[in-house]
Amino acid sequence: MATNNTPLLQMRNIQKDFFGNQVLSDINITLGAGEVLGLCGENGAGKSTLMKILFGMDVIRETGGYGGDILINGEKVTFNTPFDALNAGIGMVHQEFSLIPGFTATENILLNREPVKQSVAAKVFGSRLNTLNYKEMDQQAEAAIEKMGVKIDADMTIHNMPVGHKQFTEIARELSKENLKLLILDEPTAVLTEKEAEALLASIRSMAQRGISVIFITHRLHEILSVCDKVVVMRDGLVVRDVPAEETSVEDITRWMVGRDVQGVPVQAETQASDDSKKTILSIQHLWVDMPGETVRDVSLEVKEGEILGIGGLAGQGKLGIPNGVMGLYEAGGKVIFDGQEIPLNNPRKCLDSSLAFVSEDRREVGLLLDESLEWNIAFPAMQIQNKFLKKKLGGLIKWRDEDAIHAVTNQYIGSLQIKCTSSKQKAKELSGGNQQKVCLAKAFALEPRFLFVSEPTRGIDVGAKALVLQALKEFNRESGITVVMISSELEELRQSCDRIAIISGGTVAGILPASASSEEFGMLMVSKVK
Repeated sequence: MATNNTPLLQMRNIQKDFFGNQVLSDINITLGAGEVLGLCGENGAGKSTLMKILFGMDVIRETGGYGGDILINGEKVTFNTPFDALNAGIGMVHQEFSLIPGFTATENILLNREPVKQSVAAKVFGSRLNTLNYKEMDQQAEAAIEKMGVKIDADMTIHNMPVGHKQFTEIARELSKENLKLLILDEPTAVLTEKEAEALLASIRSMAQRGISVIFITHRLHEILSVCDKVVVMRDGLVVRDVPAEETSVEDITRWMVGRDVQGVPVQAETQASDDSKKTILSIQHLWVDMPGETVRDVSLEVKEGEILGIGGLAGQGKLGIPNGVMGLYEAGGKVIFDGQEIPLNNPRKCLDSSLAFVSEDRREVGLLLDESLEWNIAFPAMQIQNKFLKKKLGGLIKWRDEDAIHAVTNQYIGSLQIKCTSSKQKAKELSGGNQQKVCLAKAFALEPRFLFVSEPTRGIDVGAKALVLQALKEFNRESGITVVMISSELEELRQSCDRIAIISGGTVAGILPASASSEEFGMLMVSKVK
C-alpha cells in the first residue's frame, strides 16, 4: 500500500449523458495503491461507460465529454485518448478482444514496444534500419505470461487460439508494461474455466502485493469476494453501495445490483439421466476435430431426445471443439447420426437443413451481424435457411421480406429475453455484451430447430439475467420439446440446467453423470485424462 494517505485514484462527481440520456450521475470512487476494487452492476448500470471515461476512450470525447474530475496521486488529470491513460500507468483489458489476429501472442503482447537490435547502418541512416530483438521479445512475453500462472503458447497466432487463451494474451500484454499502476479488468474470467479463473485471481492478488491497483468487473460475484478489498455496486448510473468486501455477501451484492431479491436456480433435483427407454436423437461416433487450441480425439456420445445434456471440462480438453466440429465450422472426422440419418461432416448447411442450430461461444466473430439491426440478426438465418418471414407471389418466383413478421418476432424475443435496447431497429454492435448474447439465443430460437447446441450461453451476462437466460433455455427445451446440448466452463451452471453432464478430458468423454452428482465427482473426471 502507499506510504502516504493520498489515494492512487479519485473519481469525483463523474457525470455523463449520451444525447440527453443521463447514464452516469454523481459517481465518486476512491482507490488506493495495491487495492483491488470489485465493480458490480447489471448490464446497462454504467460500469463500462465509467471505465471508458477513466481510460480516455474516444467515444466519450466524441459525445461531449463528461462532468467531474479524475485525480491520480492527488493531481487532476485529463485523458483525451487511451494513450494518455497508458502513459499515466493505467491499463485496460476489455471484454471484447483488441488483438491482431494474424500476429502471435508474443507480437501482440509487445506491440509497439518491441525491443530492437541497434545496427551500424541505423546510426547513419536512422532507427528504421534497426531490427527486432526476437530473443528479448520471447523472454519478455514469457515473463508476462508466467505472471498469470497459466501457460499459453506464445508462438501461436491469435486467430488460431481458443477464446480463453486470447483473454490471457490481453492480460499478459498489460502485465508486460513496466509503468503499470492500475489495471482495469472487464469480465476477464467470463471465457475462462474455473481452474483458469482461479489462476487469474491468484495473479490479481500478486499484482496487489506488488502495489498495482486493480478494478475488477465481473458477474461472478464469488470471485469479487475472493479477491477484492472493497466492492462498489452500481445501478442505473448511480453508486448504490461502496463497502469493504469482508462486510458483504453474494446475496447482499445481488440485491443491491438489481434492487430486488434474486433467487438462484437450484441444481436439478429430478434428472432425466440415463433413461434407456428414451430415443437417441443424436449419436456422435469416434469424432475428431481439428480446432486450434482444442483437443478432440475420439468422442462418442449419445444424446436422448428431449433432454438437456451438459458438456463440461477444462479449457483445451475438447468441449468447445465438439459443437464446432459437428456443425462444420472446423474440419472433423467420424460419424454423426441425427434421428436415424447420417449427417455429413464439414458441411454447415446440411446441419442447418437437418434442423440443428448452434449458438457459438464467439458471439462477435461467429454469432452476430454487428452492423445490422436486431431485426435482421434475429430473422435473417430463418429467412435464408427456412424461407421464413417472406411474402411470396407466383408460386414463390417473387419473394420479399415480411417486415411486419420480422418486427413481431424480434419484439417477441426482446420481451421474453429482456434484451435492453432502444428498439428492434438498433444495431447489434451498440448493445452491451450480455445483451448481444441474448440476441444470439433469440436468433437460434427463431429457427425453431429440433436440436440446439449452445456454447457458453451466459458468458458476460450479469447475475440477474443469467437465471433468466438459463430458464429460457429450459422452457425452450421443455415446452417445445427441443433437445439441447449446453457447453459451459461453469460446472454450477450446468448442474442448474442439465439432466446429465458429460465431462470431456484429453479429447474424449471421461464420463457422464447426473446433474445431482457431487462437484468432487465431476472434478475427478475433469482431470482423469488431461494431457
